[in-house]
Amino acid sequence: MNLDLPPGGLLLGMGCDLVEIARIQRVLERQGERFLARVFTEEERTYCLAMPHPPKHFAARFAAKEAVSKCFTTGIGAELGWKSISIYHGPRHDPRVRLDEKGEALLRAVGGTRVQISLSHTDTMAMAVAALLRKP
Repeated sequence: MNLDLPPGGLLLGMGCDLVEIARIQRVLERQGERFLARVFTEEERTYCLAMPHPPKHFAARFAAKEAVSKCFTTGIGAELGWKSISIYHGPRHDPRVRLDEKGEALLRAVGGTRVQISLSHTDTMAMAVAALLRKP
C-alpha cells in the first residue's frame, strides 16, 4: 500500500477554528455573491457550489482560513488576506493549502516550508486544524 503521506517537518505554529454552519448559511443568504467573492477563491467556490450542501463546505473552508491565519499569528488582515489561502484536494482527496504570493512571502518570512490542514464537519459545525511546518 502506497500512502504518499506528506513529508514531516518541524512545527512552527498551530491554529484551529470551529464554525457554526448555520452562521455561514445566514451570511450566504444575506450577502450571497458579495461574501463569496470577498472570502473564497474561485477554486473554492467552484468546489463548494458543486456539493449537495454548499454551506457545510464553505464553513469548513472558512474555518481553515482562520486556522491557517492563527498558525502565522497574524489573523486575517494586512499580512494575510481571506483569498491568500485556498483549500483544495490532493490526489487522495486530502485537503491541502495553496497560498497566494502574499501568503508564500509570509511563509518564507517565518521560515516555513508548508502548511498542513485537516478539516471536519457535522451537520451543524465545521472545524479545521492547521500546522505551519519547516523542513528539519
